[in-house]
Amino acid sequence: MVLERFAAAEAELAAGRRDEGIRLTIEQLTLDSDAPIHLYRNLTALLIRHKMYAEAGHWADIGSQQYPRDYNIWNNLGVALRRLHRYDDAIAALTQCQKLDPKNLAAQINLGNVYNDMRDGPNGVSVWSKLVKSAPANSEYQRGLGRGNWHCGDLDKAEMRLRLATKLKPDFLDAWLDLITVTAERGDTMDSMIVFDQALAAMPNGEKLYEAKAVMLKRANRSKEAEAFLTTLIPRFDNSAWLHLQIGSTVSEWDRGRAHRHMERAIALEPENWAYQLTLAESLSRTRGPAESHMLEQSYVVLKKAIDHAELTPSNLKVATEILTRLADFDAADALCDFTEMGRKFAESGKHTALLAHLSRVKTPEDRVELVEQHKIWGDLVLEHVEKRPITYPKPRAPDGKIRLGFMSSDLRGHPVAYFALPLFEHYDRDRFELYCYSYYLQDEDHLQKRITSMVTAFRWDKEITDRDAAQQIADDQLDMLIELGGSTHMNKLGVMAYRPAPLQASWLGYPHSAGLTTIDHFILDNYLVPPRRDLVLEEPLLMPKSWIAMGELAFPDRPITPQTPEARNGYLTFGTANNPYKYSKAMVQTWAQVTAAVPDARFIFVRPEGGSPTFRRHIEAIFAAEGVNADRLRFVDIRGAHMPFYNDIDISLDTFPQTGGTTTCEALFMGVPVVSLVGEAVFERLSYSILSNAGLGDLCAFSPDEYLKVALTLAGDRPRRETLRTGLRGMLKDSPLGQTRQFAEDFYAMIEKAVAAARTRETAAA
Repeated sequence: MVLERFAAAEAELAAGRRDEGIRLTIEQLTLDSDAPIHLYRNLTALLIRHKMYAEAGHWADIGSQQYPRDYNIWNNLGVALRRLHRYDDAIAALTQCQKLDPKNLAAQINLGNVYNDMRDGPNGVSVWSKLVKSAPANSEYQRGLGRGNWHCGDLDKAEMRLRLATKLKPDFLDAWLDLITVTAERGDTMDSMIVFDQALAAMPNGEKLYEAKAVMLKRANRSKEAEAFLTTLIPRFDNSAWLHLQIGSTVSEWDRGRAHRHMERAIALEPENWAYQLTLAESLSRTRGPAESHMLEQSYVVLKKAIDHAELTPSNLKVATEILTRLADFDAADALCDFTEMGRKFAESGKHTALLAHLSRVKTPEDRVELVEQHKIWGDLVLEHVEKRPITYPKPRAPDGKIRLGFMSSDLRGHPVAYFALPLFEHYDRDRFELYCYSYYLQDEDHLQKRITSMVTAFRWDKEITDRDAAQQIADDQLDMLIELGGSTHMNKLGVMAYRPAPLQASWLGYPHSAGLTTIDHFILDNYLVPPRRDLVLEEPLLMPKSWIAMGELAFPDRPITPQTPEARNGYLTFGTANNPYKYSKAMVQTWAQVTAAVPDARFIFVRPEGGSPTFRRHIEAIFAAEGVNADRLRFVDIRGAHMPFYNDIDISLDTFPQTGGTTTCEALFMGVPVVSLVGEAVFERLSYSILSNAGLGDLCAFSPDEYLKVALTLAGDRPRRETLRTGLRGMLKDSPLGQTRQFAEDFYAMIEKAVAAARTRETAAA
């Protein structure tokens, strides 16, 4: 019977019926502890071929215990562990394999691949050098050594080895792709394009080369050129899914409808390519306009279909967590990955933008410290890359008594960042300062960008420029200090700061956490924002004497406030929020529900485009229902941009936590709506604390969840105070440091003058 079962399993495998063959083989291995050695070998090799790495690792581990001196089983175990990114275990397995048969090179080759995967250049070079010595004409060995040199930072040797690999094997696709990447890393796009032409001449049907060329053009911010290039390929590759996916992802920034049509075509051509489906889900979720909530709902449907099948790469993890959190599916988001693993995946893969949404996942003091470390991991990787190709610095300019100050942000347009920065452009002493602005905004110039351009010394606006070229441009302007305002938010270039294009650098306004780059000297804060723990800020805090922001008239023009409170008009009190759901967590929404439940007949209003999504409403309603608040006490307003009038329907705004509001807190107060906020230790947990304290409403800040509930209920019960604030808050703001824009600008420039003078003194002392 045993022999019959073995024969049946092998017959299924030989016939190509993978699933049945694997099932029968695993069944036999489970039943028979003395299964023959070749069954473990064949099964683990088959599982690896079909990318079932976890299963391969499991059975190879069992097989290695059953047959501890079998080279093939140990080798398969090492390969499976490598594919599972368990690199230390893979090295141990392959090292053991080598001991069993030192003359067999398979384990040595796989060990070299592990070191290259780890970007461990020295060990990689050690392994591949021996292999190359044994067979100099082996193109795979030459490529492996080239990759090892690359990871050592020796681009000259890497390029030499990779060119040799392509010469030995002209149709060696992976070697061509590596060679293109190495030449690109040297910073010369023209050289990379020459290599592309050489590769395509050798492999005119190498579709991956065409795709890689489009990707490189996009990474060089040459998206329009990438679109034109891809469009020329349609007659030849119209039935290739990758082409439509690349066209869709290229044009999504300016033509979502067209982008989605191409992405859907790609999925139709490859329906089980789950990465394509997640690309579509992300683009749908980023669609704005009248159909935003409908597109968001569709993104959730696509995501839920794909998420159980897709590999959770950092990119896919970012897409999934953003959509799930935005639609309040907190349980599904939390199940994807824990806080530390998720943040480190983002940081190690260079996805700084994903860390912004990660702020709201902080729960413990340890998480706060870990979050700083995650940002620094990202920053150190950027610095390591930048050190290979530094910029050049012009001779110092002759002193003229003026401080040359730069502001770098792609949001110097109709955007909250520009509204808060505007007082600095309106009120500066041109005899003491020259202002330079740097923007990489991809769309058309708007009225506010034009206005700022007319106010400053120079406004450098470059849609298609690399980080290095942008840094060189700034260095050539010979600034005394550069301030970045955007962090890594959309279209900004935080990586420019890694090149240190100015002798003194700072972050302000746009990103509520240390960016992670040690080349940023200061973080501009105020006394309320400074964390009580110094290890929660990487930079040296540069403190404003009062508020770190001011509310200019352009940002907050007069808007009508309904004199009566909503409670007086409706007969019940209404809590509410206009904060972005990326700041939400399940515990936070539960707290909002508890506050609402504690006030008889109170309502809660969500003023967000997500409110038009049935999924968002369903998840929110379930959390509130668990705390005793029925769905008929909730209101969802599906709107973006034109939300200000809806503050007239809110009695009390409940702030998000741990990441608090900033712009939304100012908006609520400006419309006569008091905000209750929970204060934490990190900067992103203290934004509203600063705003409320500067506005004279520090008593609305709580320092524990229990106190948050107490403060909210106390305010809910104080109808006279709320009536006074409804009509008096706007005047309070104008009389507070938040409304004194000229004084704010004077304080800001005095702070900058002092910081520049101190830096010059340090430089002189060092010389």
